[in-house]
Amino acid sequence: MDRASVRYIVDADGKKTAVVLPVEEFDRLVEHLEDLEDALALDKTMGQTRDFAPYEEIRRELKDEGRI
Repeated sequence: MDRASVRYIVDADGKKTAVVLPVEEFDRLVEHLEDLEDALALDKTMGQTRDFAPYEEIRRELKDEGRI
């Protein structure tokens, strides 16, 4: 990030209250956050995985039950 392109809005006491970013930088940050959210969701899902039955076994069971 180019710090020169970042601007701050300050209150009467000089305390930073907001940031002004170029749209391209904002979009890049949002995309990065979305990627991180996806990675966290994947990590959570991987921690909850269960054993899955092979396709052939499920198909055979459904066929035996007359469902396919």
